Amino acid sequence: MNIITELAIIFGLCLVSAGLAGMLPVAIPYSVIALLLLTALLYAKALKPEQIKTAGGFFIANMGILFVPAVAGTIEYVETLKQYILPFLIITLITTPIVYAATAWTVTLCMKLMGRGGQDHA
Repeated sequence: MNIITELAIIFGLCLVSAGLAGMLPVAIPYSVIALLLLTALLYAKALKPEQIKTAGGFFIANMGILFVPAVAGTIEYVETLKQYILPFLIITLITTPIVYAATAWTVTLCMKLMGRGGQDHA
């Protein structure tokens, strides 16, 4: 598929998600809505992985570069971050295993619901 078309699909989903995020009564980041929409479209087979393979592969391959501006922006807040380093570390150490456990439980549940609970997924 043409790279321009693939980018149009991805950015179109982001645009629709930004509109939906603006209409919702609660604050949900549009990027989360875009991922949920993309997942729903792929699951419903309205969008095939091949239709976004090249552009998606580019974004995944360059993920580190795409996050540099966001991380560099935190340099402005180093003094503020220093004040909260201990609570941040405590929260991170507590929530990381919880997120891992919740993810593992969700994957296990989805595999059971899809009837693949007994298969080996090496």
